[in-house]
Amino acid sequence: MDEVQKPTVVVSKCLGFAPCRYNGAIIGNDFVRQMQPHVNFLPVCPEVEIGLGVPRDPVRVVQLEGKNYLLQPATQADVTEKMVTFAQSYLDALPQVHGFLLKNRSPSCGIKDVKIYGRGGNVLKRDSGFFGGAVQERFPLLPVEDEGRLSNYRLREHFLTRLYALFRFSALKAQPTMRDLVQFHAENKLLLMAYSQKELRLLGRIVANPEKRPAQMVLADYEAHLLRALDKMPRLASGINVLMHILGYFKGLSSEEKAYFLDTLQRYRLRKVPLNVPLTLVNSWLIRFGVPYLEQQTFLQPYPEELFEMSDSGKGRDLR
Repeated sequence: MDEVQKPTVVVSKCLGFAPCRYNGAIIGNDFVRQMQPHVNFLPVCPEVEIGLGVPRDPVRVVQLEGKNYLLQPATQADVTEKMVTFAQSYLDALPQVHGFLLKNRSPSCGIKDVKIYGRGGNVLKRDSGFFGGAVQERFPLLPVEDEGRLSNYRLREHFLTRLYALFRFSALKAQPTMRDLVQFHAENKLLLMAYSQKELRLLGRIVANPEKRPAQMVLADYEAHLLRALDKMPRLASGINVLMHILGYFKGLSSEEKAYFLDTLQRYRLRKVPLNVPLTLVNSWLIRFGVPYLEQQTFLQPYPEELFEMSDSGKGRDLR
């Protein structure tokens, strides 16, 4: 892939790009390294960007009278306004991006698990950091994750699937035609079926375009529903239904092969294996039998094969 053929992802600079943590550390991350050949990363460290040095005294989010502030307790500095201004200007100036991969628990970049302190130093709750919160507010339907959560394979599959689906659609938007939109919808039909049958039906009606609207208008409508369709992690049962539907296309399988596939689906249902295990079986059958309709389906390879990963932290498998 060259640069124009890769998704663009904003990433926290400390995740392998520069030693910019408060203590001067750089954090190696296997998943980020694995992604590097397949995405265009835009590294950023909001705390360095607002003038805090490396190393630096830590900052924390402190809630005072119901409002959050970004404070540096050791120096008593209030950098709230600097961070808010930076986040707004940075996000305003971004080129088209397809997702964000940010540092977990960071008072600036964290998206969910950031400690929010009270006046006395007690932890009141956990929420997003200032930059991470601004990202989620500005891009509520883009894939936004932290490196900690992505050690869970279901979250990782969901993140990558959304990232590459939205990237493929953005390439379509560059020179929109109804022919290309029809083709995009056909190639993603099983993927959308796994995510949301309701949105799949709506997207099908949009593509049919009975009012003969211009392609640009149809694409805008389609994009809105595509983002909604991919927003929530699909239910395991939905993916299994799609895989059972796919099984029906292979007429030459032995009874032993079918039994093994059904056993694999049961292990997937019980969350003992990730989705790429049954997908690998299906793709091996495609090589053997050749099914043109299935060969074009992104569901069977929603992102580059090199990013398929068997390992899992074993933690938080029910995370959303």
